[in-house]
Amino acid sequence: MAKITAAITGVQGFVPDYILTNKELENLVETTDEWISSRTGIKERRILKGDGQGSSVMAVGAILPLLEKTNTKPEEIDLIICATVTPDMVFPATANIIGAEIGAINAFGYDLNAACSGFLYAIATGSQFIETGKYKKVLVVGVDKMSSIIDYTDRATCIIFGDGAGAVMLEPNNEGLGIQDFILKSDGTGMQYLHQKAGGSRKPASMETVQNKEHYVYQEGAAVFKFAVTNMADAAAQIMQKNNLKSEDVAWLVPHQANKRIIDATANRMGLDSSRVMLNIDHFGNTTNGTIPLCLWEYESQLNKGDNIVLAAFGGGFTWGALYLKWAY
Repeated sequence: MAKITAAITGVQGFVPDYILTNKELENLVETTDEWISSRTGIKERRILKGDGQGSSVMAVGAILPLLEKTNTKPEEIDLIICATVTPDMVFPATANIIGAEIGAINAFGYDLNAACSGFLYAIATGSQFIETGKYKKVLVVGVDKMSSIIDYTDRATCIIFGDGAGAVMLEPNNEGLGIQDFILKSDGTGMQYLHQKAGGSRKPASMETVQNKEHYVYQEGAAVFKFAVTNMADAAAQIMQKNNLKSEDVAWLVPHQANKRIIDATANRMGLDSSRVMLNIDHFGNTTNGTIPLCLWEYESQLNKGDNIVLAAFGGGFTWGALYLKWAY
């Protein structure tokens, strides 16, 4: 009997309508379009506007068309994993809110927080439920409303992040396609360089924490850049070596979209030219958990069955890793 693998059978993305350009940011902080573009590769990003609009709104916006594309009824879904650092609420899990919104009455769900590596962690986790034969349909969604935790007077962070969501359907495969291997890493000593100071049990919200802007993203950019360049590239190279992949064997690199220079360093380490690297950072910015599935969505028409694809990410905490899959359709 052929081994069961977990394959992506469909992908869909969602981004808000509002476009925040570098030109508009020039009116908010001391910066220029040239300064942002040259350092990050970002020209614009999407922002979710409106009262009561949380991450679940974008997740549902991606999932409903995905269900239609994969001919899946909501009640057929077994599990929903939502990778996010901006849940609608501390509890219940945003995955449960999503399940109720889409009518997934037979699914259980939970949120997974691994910062920008969350989607990678989530798809690796979801694959295990498929490979054991326990479940047939697992929804994995990466979504973040980063605008909800960004200080738009802080030039170091406000230029980077945007809002968006991407979702994939995982189903069993007997052809040897789908997820082949993954390397996932974390190092909590990196917390000091990229975190949110208040809002958790260590430092609950108070008038003082709000006044001190401690509920926004805090980042020491130079330190994060140094760790990301090394570790994301290392993980991608290691997954190739572990699976005897040469550069010519890899059809696509799907990197987390944090910084164009980090992406270039990872591609160079893998021996790939830019034509085989998925990019959307220029028009979406860093959507945190949304970057990788949004790339797959935008490039879906260029993917062929059997393509070797490497996903790579680095996130706060620190978290990082790489995943190797064979495209299944």
